[in-house]
Amino acid sequence: MDSKKTETVPATAALEKWGGFPLQELYRLAFTFYKQNSGKAIHLSYEDNLKLIAFKQQASFGPFNTNHAPALGVLDVIGRDRQQHWQLLGDITREQAMEGFIDLLDTMCSAFRPYIEAVRQNRDETLKAELRRMEQEKEAREKREREQQELLEEGYKEELQRRQLQDALNKQTYQQFKLYAEKQFPGNPEQQAVLIHQLQREHYHQYMQQLHLQNQNQNQQQNKTAAMNMEQMLSTAGGDQNTVTPASNSNNNNSCAELANAMDGLQLNELERQSEVQAEANEHSDAYNEQQPDQSNEQAGNEDYDDYVMIRPAKIWTRPDIEQFKTEVSAGDGDGVITIGHGDTVTVRVPTNLNGKCIFWEFATDNYDIGFGIYFEWAKPVTNEVTVHVSDSDEDEDCVDEDYLSTTEDLESGSMGQDRTALAQTMNAAQKAPISIIVPIYRRECYNEVYVGSHSYPGEGVYLLKFDNSYSIWRSKTLYYRVYYER
Repeated sequence: MDSKKTETVPATAALEKWGGFPLQELYRLAFTFYKQNSGKAIHLSYEDNLKLIAFKQQASFGPFNTNHAPALGVLDVIGRDRQQHWQLLGDITREQAMEGFIDLLDTMCSAFRPYIEAVRQNRDETLKAELRRMEQEKEAREKREREQQELLEEGYKEELQRRQLQDALNKQTYQQFKLYAEKQFPGNPEQQAVLIHQLQREHYHQYMQQLHLQNQNQNQQQNKTAAMNMEQMLSTAGGDQNTVTPASNSNNNNSCAELANAMDGLQLNELERQSEVQAEANEHSDAYNEQQPDQSNEQAGNEDYDDYVMIRPAKIWTRPDIEQFKTEVSAGDGDGVITIGHGDTVTVRVPTNLNGKCIFWEFATDNYDIGFGIYFEWAKPVTNEVTVHVSDSDEDEDCVDEDYLSTTEDLESGSMGQDRTALAQTMNAAQKAPISIIVPIYRRECYNEVYVGSHSYPGEGVYLLKFDNSYSIWRSKTLYYRVYYER
């Protein structure tokens, strides 16, 4: 029993000897190796097997206790031998029994140490791979955060430039628009503020649109010039293309350059722009104050419209009788019901009436909101009928109405079928007419109450009532609407 105690190795020495494995894990690996390879890769004697089993029993249950030992049969020779070897271990601890099992297995089997070394290398490689994976995830996360921060900073800078530009434009036009608003709504500061804000917004949008068109024309001209220079160089060099590097990145920073160019141009032409806006405001103010129908008709019939047109603000209110309104429209007491598909925009074209002076509109929906806005097209109406146009986006919203053209091909329509070409040309010309924003498109919660509004005719043209569902990816909307005019 004492000899067995002297054969055990201290725990610290065992850890150093076996590459730093904890004793419990090293014993588990040794016992697993013994069970899997006993009688296969390793062949131990009967005595060696008894010693290993004794160490295993001591490590699992502690010292041998006769009172708790199972009874043995008369012919159970192997069981008696195992109990004897277990008793020989005496009172050694479980840790010493684990160390004895490991050392004895290492002494008897030369394949055990390479097995432990392979397990250690695999563990180290697994740990390294895990560390590399964690490091890569950390780098990817930091990269995404940096990219998101850069996008936020770029968006903030661009928005700041837009606000600076809009503030500069508002400062230039505020006094002129204020004078005009005071003449239109004397003694009503709230209505004056609404009109000034609407005029400034429209002025800003028209300014940016003109700037965008100018930049596009400049880029096209630059591309044409670069292409002509490249052709000349190719012809001069005899087809040697290796010396020619065309400029292909001229349009990469157009959006950022537009704002910078707008700020520069705004500073250079500030005095000139102020004088132009002053002249426009005075001209339109005189026109509205005099209220001469012949002058308004002459302006509506003129093909050369001003770049900026003054329009009275619309009046919008709501009323709660939404169910009654839906019932009346569904029963035919109105213009009708339209289902607007997801992603679609419906434009209701309402021409001005010679006998009318004001347009009224009413609309509501089932369960969900919808975008609504009103534009005015400065073109002589080609028909007195209200037409509906459905489009996937706002880009083709002013296309020629096919249903209306189809009526011109009817033989019973008389001379209208013969004038189809002239009518199409007139409608195409109307497409190019300028459009003013009366009410910008905003989402309206028109499923709880009826939205009602009116607007005085600014002249002869076509009202464009836009119902926008382009923001909805999956849901269609049911629209109930009605339009009419006041004499």
